[in-house]
Amino acid sequence: MRAVLDIVLIILDLYVWLLIASAILSWLIAFNVVNTRNQFVSAVAEFLYRITEPVLAPIRRMLPNLGGLDISPIVLILIIMLIQRVITYYIYPNVF
Repeated sequence: MRAVLDIVLIILDLYVWLLIASAILSWLIAFNVVNTRNQFVSAVAEFLYRITEPVLAPIRRMLPNLGGLDISPIVLILIIMLIQRVITYYIYPNVF
């Protein structure tokens, strides 16, 4: 059971890094630092969008409109950190 919990924690860590990469890439695209006509950039952006958007969309619907500021990745990262803490402190020590 500990191995399963370790895998869940690793997947949650990886998803946080994907969220950060998605946010940074969206800033780079918005400020025209990278060009989406580049096939590699386009493929990476599409991958990150497809991985993160299904989880971020419900959070965006619940948050109030803040203009051009999107804090949904921050909220999701905080939720993931909470889940990791619950697993680490409450579930993990009790597993035999």
